[in-house]
Amino acid sequence: MTAATHEAGATRDQVKFPVLLGVLGIVYGDIGTSPLYAVKASLEHFKEGGLARGDVLGVLSLIFWSLILIVTVKYILLVMRADNRGEGGILALMTLAQRGVTSPTMRKGLALVGICGAGLFFGDGTITPAISVLSAIEGLEIAAPAFKEFVLPLSVIVIVALFLVQSRGTASIGKLFGPIMTVWFLMIGLLGLIEIIHHPSVLMAVSPIYAFNVLAHHGYLAFIVLGSVVLCVTGGEALYADMGHFGRRPIQVAWLFLVLPCLLLNYFGQGALVLHDAKAISNPFFLLGAEWTRLPMVILATAATVIASQAMISGAYSMARQCTQMGFLPRLTVRHTSASEEGQIYLPQINMALLIGVLILVFTFRTSDSLASAYGIAVTGTFTCTSILAVFVFRRQFHWSRLAAIGGFGTFFLIDFAFFTSNALKIPEGGWVPLAFGLSLFIMMTTWKRGRDLLLDRWKTDSLPLSSFLARLPQSRTVRVPGMAVFMTGNQDHVPAALLHNLKHNKVLHEQVLFVTVQNVDFPEVAADERSEVVELSPGIHRVLIRYGFMESPNLPRDLGGLQAKGVKVDPMQASYFLGRDTLVAAAAPKMPTWRMWLFLLLARNSVSATEFFRIPSDRVVELGVRVAI
Repeated sequence: MTAATHEAGATRDQVKFPVLLGVLGIVYGDIGTSPLYAVKASLEHFKEGGLARGDVLGVLSLIFWSLILIVTVKYILLVMRADNRGEGGILALMTLAQRGVTSPTMRKGLALVGICGAGLFFGDGTITPAISVLSAIEGLEIAAPAFKEFVLPLSVIVIVALFLVQSRGTASIGKLFGPIMTVWFLMIGLLGLIEIIHHPSVLMAVSPIYAFNVLAHHGYLAFIVLGSVVLCVTGGEALYADMGHFGRRPIQVAWLFLVLPCLLLNYFGQGALVLHDAKAISNPFFLLGAEWTRLPMVILATAATVIASQAMISGAYSMARQCTQMGFLPRLTVRHTSASEEGQIYLPQINMALLIGVLILVFTFRTSDSLASAYGIAVTGTFTCTSILAVFVFRRQFHWSRLAAIGGFGTFFLIDFAFFTSNALKIPEGGWVPLAFGLSLFIMMTTWKRGRDLLLDRWKTDSLPLSSFLARLPQSRTVRVPGMAVFMTGNQDHVPAALLHNLKHNKVLHEQVLFVTVQNVDFPEVAADERSEVVELSPGIHRVLIRYGFMESPNLPRDLGGLQAKGVKVDPMQASYFLGRDTLVAAAAPKMPTWRMWLFLLLARNSVSATEFFRIPSDRVVELGVRVAI
């Protein structure tokens, strides 16, 4: 780790009030709005057989210990220690797990686990805005039953408005997120505390005995209930994924001293209300307060769910950019919405895909209760993938014994897998939606990765070794013309196909030639002094390596301009950039099945051009067509 990276990480880990507000507004939006539906969805399973006191206490006990074991112990205290130069998330954990692994089969297996987790994360990101906004606006039915028929159209309006403003960035509205979520947590905690004071016996649910009793006495029904209880920990993965924005310490402090206490007070308060009045099961969250508080709470809940949705949307943008930089997705349009914050980005293709997906879910399921059947399986699937990868990371990076690593995270894996299999029962009722979404993305990412690897192998086979080209150049009598040419190449040891085609057709070579290779490294950001390397191969010909972290967006002209400090006279805005436009076709004996080849070619045709992706001035680009069979 460089000194600059270490200093940046230390700065992020400072616990300051503005940072804590940011954490509350961005990180805890999803898990913070779970009280809207978690208790209601869990207790409704017992309605047919009559809701007994032990059932209520058992559900509360399951919620309590889920928050303690999965979120507090697993994520807050353990997994968040495994950061990739300050960054978290399933792909960062996958990268850490692969380090030191020499077996190609094992590396591929770990990559598949990471890709699977990433695909399920996108599925979660699609469902969160739908269920959160619906559950908040459904509170109108409690405040004013006549508004029931307006719940769906109002939800659609809120969702569409949310996605339409994404292109403006979150810098200005983000300043409101923290204070709103602070008020949200304090209000839900206060309402829960008031009810607990009236019925303090509900605190007996802290004992795990009640959780065990529910599991033991209700058997299969209790197994089904786990699929709803897990709703209380949705958003747990976001704590880890957003670590790079705020650092580990602020997230931990906010959870331990505000978020967790307020969530527990509200959950236990809802339980106390249902113990006192079984009819309150219809919507215990909004019935928790006095009648005059319901409309203000609907408004506050709507704001909180928009914030929760915004956090997942922003997380999807970051995840998509990581996938692109790591070679799992084709190039996507990345627009920066802030001149000072690198992480504030907008991806129009991802935004449109999420909007369409969310609207389909809203119109298909129509209520948060129905959508709860689709929720949870994506979350628990990501939890399970994290537990698998964490075994390797803590075994190698933290030098845990094999027994400790497998025993510790194996226990979490069993808990996660129990939740996952319970949610699997929801597949016919809607759980297939996130699975289908995740499977589609898994197939897409593995197909793209496989196709790119085959393409690189073909380039290596067909290309001329750079050493041979340089050895022949003095005797070739090639005409050197004024100017600078930049040739993009994915392999530093071979001549770019664009250069060979340029020589074939134009029969000239520029006085200055740069062979530029862009390398995506397995850490988030590259320090300025490590950004580029340059080697002079022969007079006027240099090989350049430009590095980018997986959380960075390339800007080739800017970084080529930095070569001035290394003794290379470069004017990136006056150079000519030669790019090969590959026309991909299936080979006579393709190495991929026909359907995967078709998918890869479709993705390649819709990939953002290198000109736009690397921010190269379009009037300085020369494209030369190359036909490649794979």
